[in-house]
Amino acid sequence: MFKGFQFPQHIILMSVRYYVSYKLSYREIEEILAERGIRVDHATINRWVIRFAPIMEANARRLKRQTGSSWRMDETYIKIKGEWWFYYRAVDKKGDIVDFYLSKTRNTEAATAFFKKAIGTNGLPEKVVIDKSGANRAGLEYLNMLFLLGGYFLFLGIEIVDVKYLNNIVEQSHRSIKQKMVQALGWKSEEGAKASMSGQETWTMIKRGQVGDPLIPAWERFYTLAA
Repeated sequence: MFKGFQFPQHIILMSVRYYVSYKLSYREIEEILAERGIRVDHATINRWVIRFAPIMEANARRLKRQTGSSWRMDETYIKIKGEWWFYYRAVDKKGDIVDFYLSKTRNTEAATAFFKKAIGTNGLPEKVVIDKSGANRAGLEYLNMLFLLGGYFLFLGIEIVDVKYLNNIVEQSHRSIKQKMVQALGWKSEEGAKASMSGQETWTMIKRGQVGDPLIPAWERFYTLAA
């Protein structure tokens, strides 16, 4: 995976981790590395994040522990190339990450796509807490209908709850993504936004003990995802 790169694997992975783990810009990471005698341009670090963060997120997804069956789902605004996109996320009642999904639209189709992705990784939830969005409810009701028509006769349906205070936990967990967006003054490309989010969500899952042995330091668990 690292064949043909000028810098060794540990420098590349350390740079990626610095960016997705801390409130550091590419230029700040460039300065930190320069202090250690490592001359890397900030644009190169950007390319490393775009290349490797999604790969490590995909590997983390395969190792992620099962989340609880009661989900809290919400979406937030993300600015990309001067336009507002929608970032769908869900956590369980303990705050562990269920899944995330970036969409240019906020409608039933986007909500359905998010739920299909989340269910594909985590299995069917018993309950999903949403906001007052009619699109999110419509997406869940559509999936309930599909499962019933598909022969899941013992399936009682995903319970849909729209009690706002129960969703505080997922609204608060948006903060790190929003802070990175502000720091970046809005992402310049969809590719860059997705890579940054993939890396940040991966780091959060590791820190919460959802990926790897919690007795092993978080940074080591992050690096093993590139193995």
